[in-house]
Amino acid sequence: MVNIDSDMSFMRVALDKAALAYRNDEVPVGAVVVYDNRIIAEGFNSVIGLSDPTAHAEIIALKKAGEKLGNYRLLDAELFVTLEPCLMCYSAMVHARIKRVIYGAADKKTGYYSTGSFDLISSIYNHKIERVSGILETESSDLLKKFFKERRDAGAAERGGLENR
Repeated sequence: MVNIDSDMSFMRVALDKAALAYRNDEVPVGAVVVYDNRIIAEGFNSVIGLSDPTAHAEIIALKKAGEKLGNYRLLDAELFVTLEPCLMCYSAMVHARIKRVIYGAADKKTGYYSTGSFDLISSIYNHKIERVSGILETESSDLLKKFFKERRDAGAAERGGLENR
């Protein structure tokens, strides 16, 4: 049963993890895995810090959840993530048998649902994941926008400094 108050509460923890990624100069995405209405694992984007292209917040949280439960099958678990999962992360969720994914901001460039990947690929999977989107969407989106604006501004300042020499 969906409880919007608990969904928002868990998403706030995922946002805290996204803020941690932000402070580590990583794309600010955070994730938590919830089982029996309690958080059993957390993760945040760490691709740069770990030099690992698979170190997305979702993958890290799923790995930790599997270790905690002693099983790669995370039956009845829910994944809360601040940004819509990509195809890699969605595939990992299917293999883990996640019951439900709840995300904040849509990702029109690489998001599994927003890009149409779902329409093309979902029929090959026998496991179906319930989806809830838009939970704390503004907060999730604003953090991402701030991060990328700072990156663009820093790049413009660098280019400006070179042009003035």
